[in-house]
Order: sequence, then structure tokens, then C-alpha cells
Amino acid sequence: MLKCSYDALNGIFAKIAENAKLYLPADKDGKTDYTKWAEGVEWSNALNTARSPKDFFFPQVEDLMKFKVEGKSIAIDDIREESEDFVVFGVRACDVRSFDILDRVFLIEPYDSYYASRREHGVIISCACTRPTETCFCKTFGIDCTNPGGDITVWRCEDALYWQANTEKGEKLLGTLGLESADESAVNAQKEQTARIMEKLPLAKLTTEGFGGGKTMELFNKPEWKSLSEACLGCGTCTFVCPTCQCYDVKDFNTGNEIIRYRCWDSCMYSDFTKMAHGNNRLSQVERFRQRFMHKLVYYPENNEGIFGCVGCGRCLAKCPISMNIVKVMKTIGGSAE
Repeated sequence: MLKCSYDALNGIFAKIAENAKLYLPADKDGKTDYTKWAEGVEWSNALNTARSPKDFFFPQVEDLMKFKVEGKSIAIDDIREESEDFVVFGVRACDVRSFDILDRVFLIEPYDSYYASRREHGVIISCACTRPTETCFCKTFGIDCTNPGGDITVWRCEDALYWQANTEKGEKLLGTLGLESADESAVNAQKEQTARIMEKLPLAKLTTEGFGGGKTMELFNKPEWKSLSEACLGCGTCTFVCPTCQCYDVKDFNTGNEIIRYRCWDSCMYSDFTKMAHGNNRLSQVERFRQRFMHKLVYYPENNEGIFGCVGCGRCLAKCPISMNIVKVMKTIGGSAE
């Protein structure tokens, strides 16, 4: 265990930024989002960012290739470039878990080379939670917000910032920062305090009982799906703030000189999602609504060793304009505890 004073933190950020781009949560225009660090950028005290750090590895929009068509010949321009080294600082435990969920999609064969390059060049410095709020329910999915993992973990204690390397990447970076040794007493005390807060949260007793692999036939035709979906606007906000949603569309844009093929996030809540020549597989809102939550709570765990596709970050609870979210679904469909 190592530590540094808060007065020394900007100097440490500067050291990190000498060899890699550094991004951290910062406040701007009334919200908190990841910002490239520079002198004057302050690390936010907010619990979490409005958008998840998923963008660093799976951007909302990215160009895949360019090509020109002349007669019957096609000239393809591979525009992939090796990613630059970068560090994402201050990632919460829920978002750290989301990377594992995305890895199981993008790093299986045939692996996604765009995503893989960013994962290889990125270093994750997580930050343990000290003030979880009423929309937090990461514990439901077995996530310990006091020990968030990543390549390096930091704990924001009263007297200092404590650091611990968890991977070879983390050890390599931590060895360049000149931090002083420390015992774990302050960190352990903070962990105990945060655990007590978690036990008192409104969603502390929410469970995944009733969900998981093998539950498709039991849950698919439940009548509650219709009543739950009736208020849904199909706006897709929940999917765009979600750190684990991985659906995308691939499109071509004609510049007049060449074609740019790009991919962009898509949402299973949209009426044209997965639309093909014959039409759409899910024609009603109730079908699209059911697909989203069945994927998180049944289909994904069935194919991924019981790991659920939700991390309990609470962003969908905070952002849904009609207050419909995965917690209401779990309580209604699965009969989970209040």
C-alpha cells in the first residue's frame, strides 16, 4: 500500500500525463464527465459520471474503414491505427465490472481489433466509493464498491490518497510515481464505514433471485411485461447511459469522393433495431422492452458463467424520463425484495 497527500496530487497527475493521456472525472456545466487532464482541471467529488467510461474502449461513433468504388473495382483503405497509451482515473467499481462484461463480447473469437487495441493501451485506476447513494445497487451483482479492482485502486481517505497496484500494468505505472509506503488502517476503516452505508440503502436487499440462466421459458411470457412496457417512451436513454450495453449498427456515409464505413451505438429500444430486408424481428414496444431486460438478466448470464449484464450503477434510475428501470422490472417480474 502506498499513499500521497492531496497537495501532491496535481504533481502526480502531471507525471502520469508525461507518458500517456490522462482522463478523470471533472465538473462542467452542472454535470460530471471524464475530461482530459491539464493544469487547472480538478478531480470531481461526485459519486459518478453522467456517461460511463465505456466510451474509451467502445466509442459512441468510430470509423472502421474507407473505400472507393470505380466500376467493378473496390479499393479498401484500412484506417486502423494503433491506439495511444492512456489512463482513466477515478473509475468506480460498477464501471470496472462493466469492462469485464464488454470483454466477454468483444474479446472472444473473432475478437474486435478496434476494442482490443484500446484495452491493451488503456490503464484503469479505480476509486473506491465512500458515499454510495440511493440509486446504487452494485452489491446485488456481487460487486464490492470498497475494493473496485482495475489496474490500480485508490482510496480517498481523510488524511491522504491511498494507492494499490492490482496488475502488472498497475505496478509499472505506480513504480514511476514516487509515492510513500503506508499501512492499511485508514483504508480498512473507510471500507467498514462504506459497508455500513451500503447496508442502509433502499436497494440493499434487492436480489437476482428468480433470474439467471435457464429462466427464459419461465419469464418470457409473463403478463407483467405488457404493463411494465406501457409507459416506456422507447427513447433509448437507458441504453446510452448504460456501461454494459454493447449493441451497435454499421453504416456507410458517402462523402462524394469515397465511402466511410462507421459504427455507432444502437438501442434495442428503437423500432428499427436489427431491421433487415424482411422487416423487424420485434414489432411492438413490449417485445423490445422485454428484450432489453431479458438480455441483462437471463440471456447474458446463461452464456457467461452466471455473470449478469447489469452492474447496478444506477444511471438508468437517475436518467429515465418516466422512472422505468431495471429495478422495477426485477421487483415485478422476479418478485425481488423491496
